[in-house]
Amino acid sequence: MSLDIFLQHFFNALTLGSLYALIAIGYTMVYGILRLINFAHGDILMVGAYFVFFGTFAFGWPWGVSALLAVAGASVLGIVVEKAAYRPLRDAPRISALISAIAVSFFIESLAVVVFTGQPRPVLQPEWLVSEWQLGGVRILPLTAFVPAMTMALVVILLYIVYHTKPGLAMRAISKDIETTRLLGVKVDNIIALTFGIGSALAAASGIMWALRYPQVHPYMGIMPGLKAFIAAVFGGIGSIQGAVIGGVTLGFVEIMTVAFMPDLSGYRDAFAFVLLVLVLLFKPTGLLGESMEEKI
Repeated sequence: MSLDIFLQHFFNALTLGSLYALIAIGYTMVYGILRLINFAHGDILMVGAYFVFFGTFAFGWPWGVSALLAVAGASVLGIVVEKAAYRPLRDAPRISALISAIAVSFFIESLAVVVFTGQPRPVLQPEWLVSEWQLGGVRILPLTAFVPAMTMALVVILLYIVYHTKPGLAMRAISKDIETTRLLGVKVDNIIALTFGIGSALAAASGIMWALRYPQVHPYMGIMPGLKAFIAAVFGGIGSIQGAVIGGVTLGFVEIMTVAFMPDLSGYRDAFAFVLLVLVLLFKPTGLLGESMEEKI
């Protein structure tokens, strides 16, 4: 393999891994606080992409305005899902919340089929993101640089919120002991809703960039990215933001580089992610940066 081809695959892997990382952060934030896997997370990714589609094609808004409104809209949707589907089950057995999460996922997908139809729709790609760059023998789209840069910027902002603001302090306190945090006067329900809002905003941002990389939207577009991002979160250590980033980038490189060096296995590309999940659960269930946590009864 020549250096130019390797660099081409390297940038593709970095872009894909950055998208997985951004989606995985949403999983890990919710799990870190509630010990709940929000299976509707991938579907909120899909809704964010559809918001941009309708903003640009139906209303004629600029792409940037549509993207910002899509992120805000998805954030509100995440808060509504938390209040409607998860908050009433806060004190119920864990399996009830899990069933509710799966039901919400199916509901959003089915509603999207009814409202948007199942037909894939094209996505508007801003010219400045698809004007090809030529670096030696490597051809790179600005999108390839935009996605990792945007992911890094969003992660930095998130880490600042979590470690340098009062809501972030409350999030970390709830992740350790929700009842004690409530006794200290923290409005736990508001902080949990904020967590869902932030996670959903990140899901929408990743959905927008996913639709730019694979320029079409359809009601089931969030299923596979959501599953793989969940694997990335488990690999990095679910509950750890830094672990989600490491897991996402690692999974992106595993997928792209394995196919690059063994093209005959390209048909098994999705299987590599699930093999990685099995290996992690067998040999290091807490992931790279995860901590062992006792189950709440």
